[in-house]
Amino acid sequence: QVQLVESGGGLVQAGGSLRLSCAASGSMFGIYTMGWYRQAPGKQRELVATITSDGNSNYADSVKGRFTISRDNVKRTVYLQMNSLEPEDTAVYFCRGTIKPTLVLPLSIYWGQGTQVTVSS
Repeated sequence: QVQLVESGGGLVQAGGSLRLSCAASGSMFGIYTMGWYRQAPGKQRELVATITSDGNSNYADSVKGRFTISRDNVKRTVYLQMNSLEPEDTAVYFCRGTIKPTLVLPLSIYWGQGTQVTVSS
């Protein structure tokens, strides 16, 4: 069974940095685009950044130049390096993966449980 487990969230002061990790576990035929999303209280979940299996990345305008997404395909892990954090970045951050569980099953979307990031002013 495929699972995505995030780690690395916490409390940080404005201007600080955090690095989130998301590790995929279980039996998988292939892992394709991975991404980070976030949801602040009272707001809809929004895209933060995505990265394809060959390393092409995409970012929300609000995080461009501050956040960097990367992945280690051997470790089945995707990272989000967050620098120059702002109070507006406070949210629960979710990892999302487009994964083919087996050769015969179709691509499916998997989500992690989320990790809280709080940025104090």
